[in-house]
Amino acid sequence: MSVKNQFSKYANEYKNHNIIQQIVAKSLVRELKFQPKRILELGCGSGQVFNHISWEVEFYKAIDASSSMCELHPKANNIEVKCLNFDTDEFINEIKNDSYDIVLSSSALQWSNNLSRIIEQLSSITKEINAVLFTSNTFKTIQEITNTKSPILDEDSIKNSFLKFFNCEFETILYKLEFDNKKGLFDYIKKSGVSGEKSLSYSDSKKLYKEYPYNYLEFEVIFVKTISKL
Repeated sequence: MSVKNQFSKYANEYKNHNIIQQIVAKSLVRELKFQPKRILELGCGSGQVFNHISWEVEFYKAIDASSSMCELHPKANNIEVKCLNFDTDEFINEIKNDSYDIVLSSSALQWSNNLSRIIEQLSSITKEINAVLFTSNTFKTIQEITNTKSPILDEDSIKNSFLKFFNCEFETILYKLEFDNKKGLFDYIKKSGVSGEKSLSYSDSKKLYKEYPYNYLEFEVIFVKTISKL
């Protein structure tokens, strides 16, 4: 396993709050070893992954739990966009008779309540999965100061879920997103969508504002590439 440190001073250049998600979506497509024709994407968002695909695809199924995201995703005759939560039976039924060259997922599967179940289902419809997931070490210092637990999966749980059904390559990368001031940093936390539904209490927020020692936020992601089925 290699762990890389990457500093990203993007926060001020882009007035948006998902810059790390955009970086990893681009990396996910760039790292593909072939040009798959039939693709399933889980957590498609508004099309960050799809927009980096530069070749002709035969069929693209894009799944996301957010209807507003599904509305924004590119549409075409060979693209099917479905608004589904991938933890549900409805999702399993939707894909169980399908077949794909690859399954892609960027910044989504870390929210699963039962990742092993999803991977098991995917193993019956594809030989290849390329995914990138945030780990629970994202915002690690914040969790330490406020004594809170991350709502997303930890690195070992993610690895174990994949390794039950596939041989895999893993790479863990720590991104550090720098800010010019604390206000910008704390605004970003609120709007980035990585910390989930949990918001901090007033006293925790105050404590954090006073004690947070860095001018950057930590985002840890794990890149997963399946090599072969078990």
